[in-house]
Parts: sequence; structure tokens; C-alpha cells
Amino acid sequence: MIYDFTVKDTTGVDVSMKDYKGKVLLIVNTATGCGLTPQYEGLQDLYDKYKEQGFEILDFPCNQFANQAPGTDGEIKSFCETRFGVTFKIFHKIDVNGENADPLFTYLKKEKGGMLGSNIKWNFTKFLINKKGDVVKRFAPTDTPEKIENDIKKLLGE
Repeated sequence: MIYDFTVKDTTGVDVSMKDYKGKVLLIVNTATGCGLTPQYEGLQDLYDKYKEQGFEILDFPCNQFANQAPGTDGEIKSFCETRFGVTFKIFHKIDVNGENADPLFTYLKKEKGGMLGSNIKWNFTKFLINKKGDVVKRFAPTDTPEKIENDIKKLLGE
């Protein structure tokens, strides 16, 4: 279950996924130097619209795809806040594939494989989690935040 995991925030502090029990989550692996980076705007719009209804976005920067998330956790967080006005939670930079993959992402991939298998193929792959902690849907990097809004609204209404 997703609530069994602990992740690190940008300052290295452990955060229990239990803190998000009862909320609808969108977990995203991101990058600051990617052609898809402007999706931060749409993600922030979704967060602004639905955070009061129990919606959270959990952002996990990843530098595994063409080194498009360079910099320290602090630099990445600062970039996102300054450039895109991000107020949702940004976590420690992680690997999402391979032997050093973060256990949370190993679990997410096992629960919802992609079109070409379970590995994550690029930045901005998104996983939607319901209020019970079930991984209900996986979205491709090119699926814009606007495109997934109805799925979020549906889960918030349950």
C-alpha cells in the first residue's frame, strides 16, 4: 500500500506517505530543463483549484532522462517556485528506474505499468492515487494536467 512508504523532502527530512491518507494524490516525476517543464503551470493550476478539496501533488525531480533535472534539491525547488509559482510539495531528487529506483516509484510502476512495460520512459509521468491509497491510473508524460482534470474531479467526488 502506498501509505507504507517514506520519502525525503528537499531538506532530507523523512515524510511518511501516511501524511496523505484520505487525499487524492498526483505523483509526478519532473525535470526543470525538459520540453515538458511548462506543465508545472498546469499542475499548479490544478493544485490551486482542488487543494481545498483534499488534492495533493507530490513532485519528485528526476535527472535520469537526458540530465534534464540538474542542480541541487534547493536549486530545483527555487526554480519551480520562482519560475512557475509552485506551492505543492517538491521532494528530494530521485531515480525512478534501475537498481537505485526509489521504492515508491518501484511500487507505482508495479501497480500501473505503461504502454511499453513498467519502466518510466520520460519526465512528467503521472500516477493518480485515490483516497484509499490505490494507484488508479498512470498518465504518459505528454498527458497534460488539463487532460487529467476530470479524473481528479471524479476521485475527489467519491
